[in-house]
Amino acid sequence: MALIEVRELAKIYQIGTQEVKALQSVDLDIEKNEFVALMGPSGSGKSTLMNILGCLDTPSKGSYFLNGSDVSKMVDDDLAEVRNREIGFIFQTFNLLPRYSALENVALPLIYKGVGKADRNERAREVLEQVGLADRMDHKPNELSGGQRQRVAVARALVNSPSIILADEPTGNLDSKTSYEIMALLDDIHRSGNTIILVTHEEDIAQHARRIVRLRDGLIESDMSTTDAELQKPAR
Repeated sequence: MALIEVRELAKIYQIGTQEVKALQSVDLDIEKNEFVALMGPSGSGKSTLMNILGCLDTPSKGSYFLNGSDVSKMVDDDLAEVRNREIGFIFQTFNLLPRYSALENVALPLIYKGVGKADRNERAREVLEQVGLADRMDHKPNELSGGQRQRVAVARALVNSPSIILADEPTGNLDSKTSYEIMALLDDIHRSGNTIILVTHEEDIAQHARRIVRLRDGLIESDMSTTDAELQKPAR
């Protein structure tokens, strides 16, 4: 059984008297330890799909099974529990609390799990060391560079040992060199066994994934391995 199984997934928004079909009958399987990039132009449905896969939204139709549980029918409290247990989020804007140190920001998700302070801090230290920030644990976000802030966000996503890391434009606010460093870090995390779903509009960033799913007008336009996608590019 796949880690993610999506069948005939649709999302329809009612805006006044108009129906907007953000997703139309999407079928998608993602296996454990895959590295998948979701791509598509603005309005293609990739953000809507990401929100549903991240249990931030529910579909209008269809089913979504995550780790064998049908999350498409869950209410908000159950979705919040699944999010906290199964999914680590990395955002373009980092979403760090400015008054908290790197260590406190990373430990935050463990508070919601009821983990005691000593154990929280020990686990937060582990993941900060994993992302190369052992010497920055007591620094607040405004004392860190953009790349370091994103590393804190990566560590926070890892702290719960989630099934999935969902990275939404994780390099969108970073320069080229720092983007490369963050993607190298995600490569390492993937190699260590994590499933990663990356949302990006940048082709060079998507090439770090092993598979690229392209959406257009709420439908999957193509779904192929990165190698096959590279072979299909027209010769320059």
